[in-house]
Amino acid sequence: MDANEQALPIVFVHGMRVSGTMWRAVIRAIGTRHPTAAPDLPGHGTRRGEPFTMPGAVAAVAEAVDELGGRALVVGLSLGGYVALATAAAHPERVRGLVAMGCTTLPRGPVAVAYRGMARAGGRYPEAVNRLSAFALRRGLPRPLAEAMVAGGLSSETMPDIVNSVAGQDPLASLAAYPGPVWLVNGERDHFRRHERHFVRSCRQGRLVLLPGRGHLTSLADPAVVARQVLDAAAVAAPGPGQG
Repeated sequence: MDANEQALPIVFVHGMRVSGTMWRAVIRAIGTRHPTAAPDLPGHGTRRGEPFTMPGAVAAVAEAVDELGGRALVVGLSLGGYVALATAAAHPERVRGLVAMGCTTLPRGPVAVAYRGMARAGGRYPEAVNRLSAFALRRGLPRPLAEAMVAGGLSSETMPDIVNSVAGQDPLASLAAYPGPVWLVNGERDHFRRHERHFVRSCRQGRLVLLPGRGHLTSLADPAVVARQVLDAAAVAAPGPGQG
C-alpha cells in the first residue's frame, strides 16, 4: 500500500463472525494518510477453522502492529473493541491510542445470557446461522457496508468460544491498566452502550463520543465520519518529536 510512512499506523479489529474486510470503506476513506492493517482474528476470514481464544486474538493484533513498525492506534468494533481493550492492557508499549466502538457493556448478566443462547445456535448450526446472518446484514445495512461485512465469509461456529472468552474478561480493569488515550465511540442507539459511564470512569485518559442516530453496526454506515474520528484520534496519539 502507498502510505505515509511517517504517520502513526492504524490497526483495525473486526467483530464477531465477520473478518477484516468489514473495515474496507473506512480504510478507503483514510487513504494513504496512514499505514493501515485489518487482520483476521483466529477462527475468522483467512483463519477460519482455528479456535478462537482471547490470547490468540490479542497476539494477532500485536503481530499486525509489529508488522507496521511496532506502535499503532488500535481501532475495534464490538468483539474487536473488547479485543482492542485486552491488547492495550497487555501491550501498552505497542498501543499509542485506542478507539473502542460498540463495546461498553459489561459481559455479564442478561446480555451475557442472551448472547450465550445465540452462540449455542451458531455452534450447532453454523451454516444456517451464517445464511441468516448474511440475509440480516444485507437487509439491515447500507449495501456497501453489508457487502464488506460478508466479503471475507462468516464464521458462526466461533460464537461459543467468543462469548466464553469475552465473558471471562474484565474490560474495566483493562482500561484502568492502560495509560494511553482512549476514545469510546458508540452509536446513539447502540444496545452495547449500557455501561459506558463506568467505562469512561475507568480510563486514565478517556472520552465518550456518540454518533447521533446510529446503532451497533450502523455506526459504520458513514465511513467518512468514522474515518474523521479515527484520524483525529491518530493525530492526538501520534508520538511527539523525539518520542519515536
